[in-house]
Amino acid sequence: MPRLTVPSPVGPLTIHEDGGAITRVAWEEGGHDETPLLACARDQLALYFKDPTISFDLPFAVGGSAFLQSLCDAMSAIPPGETRTYGDLARALGVSPQAVGQGCGANPVPVLIPCHRVLGANGLGGYSGSGGVETKVWLLKHEGAGNLLI
Repeated sequence: MPRLTVPSPVGPLTIHEDGGAITRVAWEEGGHDETPLLACARDQLALYFKDPTISFDLPFAVGGSAFLQSLCDAMSAIPPGETRTYGDLARALGVSPQAVGQGCGANPVPVLIPCHRVLGANGLGGYSGSGGVETKVWLLKHEGAGNLLI
């Protein structure tokens, strides 16, 4: 499976590709493959870290349950700089807020599928990426949603 590591302000991100789609983003190093899709993902990430208003236009293949796939679709629909709560997404998907929180933690493509834009009703909630909540705060501030954190 091809993978490419790209530098970012939140640490090295390795993008994984399989079958013509992005399947995983991990905080790790060691990916040196350059496919047209991975190059496109690298370029879009670089642009995002310069201009957080962009939306990613990449094919994703999220494995797992139909619920996780639906949740990832719902998170992808949240515009940059905006947030939703676990409860908002739970109501939209007909599940519990706890299920949404667990699904956010299982998101295989963080940053590109913006689970960082999903917050708890009374706080930030968690973040499964490297750096945890500090990375979530950085991404939200980068997108201009930092005023929600005050």
